[in-house]
Amino acid sequence: MANPLNRRGFLRAAAAMGATFASGNAFAAPSRKRWVERRDLFAEGVASGDPAPDSVLLWTRVSGAAKSVPLTVEVSEDAAFTRVIATARTRALAEADHTCRVLVGALKPARTYWYRFADKDGNGSRVGRTRTAPTDDDPRPVRFAFVSCQNVCEGAQNAYRRMAYDDERARPEDQLCFVLHLGDFVYEVVDYPEDFKDGHRYDRRIRPAVRYPQGEKLKVGFHIPITLEDYRTLYRSYLHDPDIQDARARWPFVSMWDNHEFSWLGWQSFQQFDGIDRPAQTRKVMANQAWFEYLPARVARPGRRSVERFEAPAVKDVPIERFDDSGLGQERNNLLAIRSLTGYRALRFGRHVDLLITDQHSYRSQDPGGRKEGDALGSKDFPEMAPEELMRALDAGRALAGGPPDTLSFGNVSVPNFRKAEPAQTILGAEQKAWFLNRLAASRATWKVWGNSEGTLDWRADPQNLPAGTGARWPGKGYACLGGGDYGTAYRERAEIYDKVRDGGTTGFVTLSGDRHSFWAGLAAKDLPPAPFEPVGVAFVTASISAPGLVEAYEHRFPKDHPLRPLYIADVAGKMRPAINLLMHHGVRACLDYQRTGDAAAARRASNRDLAPHLSFLDMGGHGYAIARFDADAVACEFVCIPRPLERSEGEDGGPVTYRVTHRAAHWSAGQRPQLEQRVIEGDPGLAL
Repeated sequence: MANPLNRRGFLRAAAAMGATFASGNAFAAPSRKRWVERRDLFAEGVASGDPAPDSVLLWTRVSGAAKSVPLTVEVSEDAAFTRVIATARTRALAEADHTCRVLVGALKPARTYWYRFADKDGNGSRVGRTRTAPTDDDPRPVRFAFVSCQNVCEGAQNAYRRMAYDDERARPEDQLCFVLHLGDFVYEVVDYPEDFKDGHRYDRRIRPAVRYPQGEKLKVGFHIPITLEDYRTLYRSYLHDPDIQDARARWPFVSMWDNHEFSWLGWQSFQQFDGIDRPAQTRKVMANQAWFEYLPARVARPGRRSVERFEAPAVKDVPIERFDDSGLGQERNNLLAIRSLTGYRALRFGRHVDLLITDQHSYRSQDPGGRKEGDALGSKDFPEMAPEELMRALDAGRALAGGPPDTLSFGNVSVPNFRKAEPAQTILGAEQKAWFLNRLAASRATWKVWGNSEGTLDWRADPQNLPAGTGARWPGKGYACLGGGDYGTAYRERAEIYDKVRDGGTTGFVTLSGDRHSFWAGLAAKDLPPAPFEPVGVAFVTASISAPGLVEAYEHRFPKDHPLRPLYIADVAGKMRPAINLLMHHGVRACLDYQRTGDAAAARRASNRDLAPHLSFLDMGGHGYAIARFDADAVACEFVCIPRPLERSEGEDGGPVTYRVTHRAAHWSAGQRPQLEQRVIEGDPGLAL
């Protein structure tokens, strides 16, 4: 039995995270409980989350019940349950949508366990598999997958089946410890097939996987949740996908929300539709509650009077008009909604990995690039592009070096500088950023890993180098930015973080991200040429599991007669190629050479070396997942790219692999510049190199 002191600590921890408690025994014994698998009664499966060396959080849901359901959970050292080390009673509460969370303590570190739930009649869930974390002094390598952006209405989750197929055949020491899910576990903007021509968007068949009981239909055609039952329906529908459910049953997940768990363009407790921000404090609380109920994680809740359910604060949707110097709305209901669930946290995995997870939406200031006042600052001559100096002015507000201008301009269009009197943009917010920087500085792990749902690597292009006669003349002072809304254009806050890393002598700084629906590998630097290029870490972005990406939009929507089409989509040998990879990695001249010759290697020889010295790899059309491995000497990140997941693969392996590419960085000392080494293991990454 666990000693009383540890048991009391586990009880407090279970209460803090809304879970009942089960304690492991020193002696294993065969199961004495009746159990007959009834997946129809546990239709959403099982899951585990946030493993520690001595504990893990377990989850299930009882389907179709009207009242709370008493359950028994068993944890075993073997899949046959002949070595059961923990048994406990728990409940699937009606108030928690019949979900159940159990913190199992007094477990052994770095061990695989199996678990299952059963009701009083012995009707049982499927069997789940989980693994505890290694102890803080464990010197062995740590290997895990990181994923993001799965959309069951618009694609298939083949990536998870490929991941499981490979993992089952790996040596025990090479199997995944956990899966880091970096958000967009669900997409709250739901397509209904009847709202699209022939039931398709792009080449994708729209599946009727989600139907909101109530919901709201937007002008753009999507449906969004407006009640707690809508949000709960969204999660239940996603968990009926067999590949998502199998993945959650095989590995513990470490999860963080991105934007779509609440609202597509949401920030704090605002929703944004048609360029208008509207207060949605009630929906923010609903989104937090549904996330808490369906994703087992060691997240904090205020109050914590109940150990089994989320306690939603009473809030109203009222205007938010007063903001502090970090852009945080001070309206009481906004603060209550945001603080109803705190997701940022740290987890340790052995001697080598300190995983610091941050929330990129609950505390951020308004995205300056999405403001309606700036709608005129765009150009059909240069799709998706904006001058870098414009993006820096939008980001910095009144803190812009040299002072903010009175107007913001793009070519012949100028608007009053609506950011002139406002503070610099923040994504983390003041309180979370202080926590993050303090934990980063205090970490003694070999690798300090920032689990960050949004990418940090710059995306930019060099239209100033377009040959005369190739479309309009670029009106900016230098480089152009593509994209925005993440750390790629949050210049000041990113610089603040990277300066702390440099000045504190922090080594082994690695960022793992998602959200961009594309694979990226590169060096973490606050500035690019012509400014000094001084990397302080390495950064990787994983592609989407299944959600559509930018390349698909270009294939279907980019005008064929646009003079700059070769910068985005190259029409070579009768096929459309993702020239956008070349544009951001090598520049406009490489794109034009590729369109002319169809020779990728020759096009790369025309690369603008000052454009993207931070990038080693970029695939804006990829899908799949990434695997990170950390040991005493190096970090390695493997991108596993699969074909566009239009339909579910019938094979047990999840279908073919398009390519596998690994990037490795040896551990560096303070003052040294990190270096990335690239190796193509399988397949052809095409224009991503």
